[in-house]
Amino acid sequence: MKGLKLVGISALTFSVMATAQEAAPADLIAELTQFCTEVAEDEGTKGMALNEFLLQCVNDELDSEGYATLTSLN
Repeated sequence: MKGLKLVGISALTFSVMATAQEAAPADLIAELTQFCTEVAEDEGTKGMALNEFLLQCVNDELDSEGYATLTSLN
């Protein structure tokens, strides 16, 4: 029974952490966009349109830092 409670608590904690991602500050988004632009210039966009590549790249970086991802870059 203790094991089942522990699993339930762990699942609840993970669920709260997974949904509680905060939005990244605008300056971080600008910095990541610049970084991803340089990556695109140096390494290419893997056949994607530039805007699509930039959004994916920025979102990958935001996700790795624990921030919420974006639906578009303005």
